[in-house]
Amino acid sequence: MPLAATGELIAAAAAARGAVAAFNVVTLEHVEAVIAGAEAADAPVVLQVSENAVTFRYGRLLPLARAAAAAAACAAVPVALHLDHVQSDGLLRQAPGAGFSSVMYDAARLPYEENLAATRAAADWAHAQGLWIEAELGQVGGKNGEPGPDPHAPGARTDPGEAAAFVADAGVDALAVAIGSTHAMTTRTAALDHGLLKRLNAALDVPLVLHGSSGLPDDELTAAVAGGIAKVNIGTALNVAMTGAIREFLAGHPEAVDSRSYLGVGREAMVRTVAHLIAVLHGGETAVAGPATS
Repeated sequence: MPLAATGELIAAAAAARGAVAAFNVVTLEHVEAVIAGAEAADAPVVLQVSENAVTFRYGRLLPLARAAAAAAACAAVPVALHLDHVQSDGLLRQAPGAGFSSVMYDAARLPYEENLAATRAAADWAHAQGLWIEAELGQVGGKNGEPGPDPHAPGARTDPGEAAAFVADAGVDALAVAIGSTHAMTTRTAALDHGLLKRLNAALDVPLVLHGSSGLPDDELTAAVAGGIAKVNIGTALNVAMTGAIREFLAGHPEAVDSRSYLGVGREAMVRTVAHLIAVLHGGETAVAGPATS
């Protein structure tokens, strides 16, 4: 089916007090696994390409974006494309022509006023192009392989009053909030500040986004959605599943040289992870399907 629009999927989920799963993809195997897992769960899904993934692909956005769009066109569920953690204005401006309906503009590393100014300019441009835009306030650590701050340290979390002012002044469509999760966690041991999430949900009138979700156990993910999170970003969990399955396969098949043999095993491991996590986000129930087209 035609590409879905990220904003419409999230609006439909938020209206149903649910959340859309957004998975970061690096290879075609990631793309295929996310779509197959979403089809197994009968749920809409967002494919995310991060600026880091573009860097890995020799700085070229279009090859992976075109592949993702082609795979989405064959999907039995709505699939949207989202450009994630964009810091480069040059990359931001490639989004509309590459099939993306949304971007996450990441200036959270900057002091508040600089973050606000950069995000406001990005939002103005994005809206003129018909793009839905997400921003971040607070410090969700672990980006780019860096350890980042303690997610429970004073000042690391998103302040509700500051967030309300930021959203109003920046004009963004959604906000990624820092409530205790960390990017790139390979263990599911993180714990969220659900009291803070409740206050943020009450203070803001835009959808809330959770980054660093791979480090959260199932019950924390379910509680996050119940608390008002409408978009859940997941990346490292796919890499853990894929790499673990490939390692196990090659250990048992040292003679293997055909990449299809181990990539296929890795892809199926990701399919199972995607289907499981989508089910968790929907409390074990079939997800509410959102709009099919942009």
